[in-house]
Formats: sequence, C-alpha cells, structure tokens
Amino acid sequence: MHHSQLLSRPDRIRTSRQALRTGTVCAALSLTLLVLVAARWSPLMSLDRTVADALHRRAVTEPGLVHVNRVLTDWLWDPWTMRALIAVAVVALWWRGARPLAGWVAATSLFSSLLQQGIKAAVGRERPQWSDPVDSAHYAAFPSGHALTAMVSCGLLLWLLRRHGAGPRMWRAALVAAWVSVLGVGVTRLYLGVHWPSDVLGGWLLGAALVAFAVAGFERYESREQRSRDV
Repeated sequence: MHHSQLLSRPDRIRTSRQALRTGTVCAALSLTLLVLVAARWSPLMSLDRTVADALHRRAVTEPGLVHVNRVLTDWLWDPWTMRALIAVAVVALWWRGARPLAGWVAATSLFSSLLQQGIKAAVGRERPQWSDPVDSAHYAAFPSGHALTAMVSCGLLLWLLRRHGAGPRMWRAALVAAWVSVLGVGVTRLYLGVHWPSDVLGGWLLGAALVAFAVAGFERYESREQRSRDV
C-alpha cells in the first residue's frame, strides 16, 4: 500500500496548509524581487554586477573548470534533462493508476515552463555582456530557466518520493541529490557568466512557490475526494 494512501484527511489538510504558507512566502519574495529587477533598483544592480564581475575574472583564468561547468549545465542539469525525469515519473504514475497525480505533476511542470518564458518576455532583462565570454545563452535573463526548472523538478520528485513512502536511505540520498542539483545549477549559470545572481534567486523562489502551491492544491483535492468516499 502506498504511503499516500495511509495519510488521514487531517494530515492531508495539514500538509496542504503548510505548503500553502510556504508558497505564499516564496511567491511574495519572488514578486518583490521581480519588481526590483524590473525597476532596476540600483543597490541590486550594483550587487549583481559586483558578483558577476568577480566570477567572470576567475572563469577566464580557469578553462578546465569552465569546461566542467558547461558539461554540468548543458547535460546533467539542463532543463530538458530535468523535464525528462518528470516525464519518467509521470509515465510511472500513469502506469500505476495514479492518473490524477500524473496529470497534476505534468501540468505543474508545463505551467512552470510557460510562466518563466512569459516573465522573461515581460521583464526583458539583458544577460551579462563580456568582451571575452566563456559561454553564451540566448533570450532574456530573468528569471533563470535552469534554476527554476531544477527547483520545480527536484521539488516535485521529492514530494512524490515522500508520498510513496521512500525509506530513510533513499530519502536522504534524494534530498542530497536535489539540493546539489538546485544549488549546483545556479552556481554554473553564474560562473559561466550567463546570468546575474538575482536571475538565479528569482528562478529558485518562483520554482519553490510553484511546487508548494502544487502540493497544497493536490493534497486539498485528495482530502475532498477522501471525504466524499467516506460519506
């Protein structure tokens, strides 16, 4: 029997409320950061430039480390790699009969991609420009699509593992892998000079908000379904 089937309705409601609070905080912080970026708030722009300049000065002197970062960002933590993991999870859920959950996870992943593209177009922030770039990227900078996709994908996968009763060892390993992936992809985007620090932070905050709202929504949906079955 799945761990999710053992949860009582009060537990589902409690989980939903906790996730909703987390999502609200992350969404508020994300919106605040978006406004500051769109308004080109001077202290934030100055901090972004200072950090980006320092990292770029180091990157141009370390071609070997640049190559490692490019492999990580273009293959291991590429958004399409993350989406492929979600696709595998969705297919597995569908095959096991958890079709509402499969659809919910797929919709959340798709919505996150559409939302970040919409925000990029609306804000239109330019990426860092260098006379001696070590990498290149296209389209607008804010928020970082790599950071957002990693946060959403890892967050959803951790939620699914928790719902289905992952053992302590598996849970710890998954948690470490998720944190390394989310933080690591942000570091690679900064080190390669294709994003400002606030782009990465914006992607993390927005991704965390989307995952939290997705969890809150589905747990609330299942609590209603459980109540209707118990009547």
